[in-house]
Amino acid sequence: MIPKEILKKIRKLEIQTKGIVNSLFGGEYQSAFKGRGMEFFEVRAYTYGDDIRQIDWNVTARTGDPFIKIFEEEREQTLMLCIDISQSGTFGTHEQSKMDLAIEICAVLAFSAIKNSDKVGLVLFSDHIEKVVPPKKGRTHVLRLIREMYTTKPTGKGTDIADGLSYINRLLDRRAIVVLASDFQDKDFDKQLRITNQKHDLVSIIINDQYEDELPELGLVKMRDAETGAEKIIDTSSTKVRKAYKINRMKQKAYLQEMMLKMKIDAVEVKTNESYVKPLMNFFQRRGSRY
Repeated sequence: MIPKEILKKIRKLEIQTKGIVNSLFGGEYQSAFKGRGMEFFEVRAYTYGDDIRQIDWNVTARTGDPFIKIFEEEREQTLMLCIDISQSGTFGTHEQSKMDLAIEICAVLAFSAIKNSDKVGLVLFSDHIEKVVPPKKGRTHVLRLIREMYTTKPTGKGTDIADGLSYINRLLDRRAIVVLASDFQDKDFDKQLRITNQKHDLVSIIINDQYEDELPELGLVKMRDAETGAEKIIDTSSTKVRKAYKINRMKQKAYLQEMMLKMKIDAVEVKTNESYVKPLMNFFQRRGSRY
């Protein structure tokens, strides 16, 4: 049985995200993610101004009149949501955790996908694969995905992005849209990132919290790594400590951004204390203008 509070949460999220999709993202999603290509639709009689390269010479020879081939975009695609549910995702200093934000953004993308008749699948991972739901269409299926996002409790604490992407690459035999939602607190995943980007249309959703970038001045604070359990007392009243922390964090983010840029991977950075609507809209419009 699903707890009532989870059902209530799912229903609230459905209403909220569907409203955003219908008012903002439905058409933007279709523009950003084009179909796999063009497929033959029918032939029709040639008219002045038609491209002669599209003439169907077999039909033309058989009928004695010129006919051209008509193609249409092969629209249906598969959207695969690959979500990091490691323990670091439970962190959040505002109204929602990083995990809650990842779920909400992925729900928006899932409802946008089914609005355009695409299939949606799900892979949840920590330091190993936690849950897999094969791609399907329809509202009921998306609600199931959201339920799995909320109710799946990770058995692993760490993060293994390379393992999650490697599984996706083995699972999907056709090119798909792969959305990787994570705080990217991991190392040595660049090889699988490159492979996935070559095989699929990879989009990275980088989830951050404000106080991961900059320590607040709170005096002596015991800090605990959610994934390793290691604890350390930090003197946040020290300007030197706060500055060193910020510099180290900026280096980590710069390295990640440089990696995405070098591999030509679309990346969207969002924070728990800010609305994701503008960054996501900018991403859709940026993608749409390229095609």
